[in-house]
Amino acid sequence: MALLLLLLIPAAPVAALGLLGYGLGTLGHRAWHRNVAALLGAVAAGFYTWGLLHLAGAVVEAEDGGASSSPLLPCRTLAQEERAARVVDYSVDYVPLRFVCETTGGGSYPAESVPGYVNPAVAGLALAAGVCAVVPALVSGRRAAKSRAA
Repeated sequence: MALLLLLLIPAAPVAALGLLGYGLGTLGHRAWHRNVAALLGAVAAGFYTWGLLHLAGAVVEAEDGGASSSPLLPCRTLAQEERAARVVDYSVDYVPLRFVCETTGGGSYPAESVPGYVNPAVAGLALAAGVCAVVPALVSGRRAAKSRAA
């Protein structure tokens, strides 16, 4: 789990910078929808990186042994004190980004490690980037089909 975090943390900003460079580097060209898609993808990758950093911090806190390490630090909140006492392990979800506290009896609950705005922002920006990339291709395909039919 920690190894995957070590791989994703450098990869996400590289993707963000690559998309940002592509989006800004091709601003003068006619295909503005590609530029917008790349810029939206860059911002989505930036938000994902921000969430990964929060997630990595939670994993470091959870793996840190020593005094006051039980229950796991990321699983402790004032609203969840009763559940936090029953935490036995944790897991990490990458889509959506979240730190999951696993309790006795097979239950689980997400900790508040990743800010609440990260996952909706990543999903919305990625969806918008996909629409900006796909819709113009579909429209040009329809135009080409109409011109062949005429």
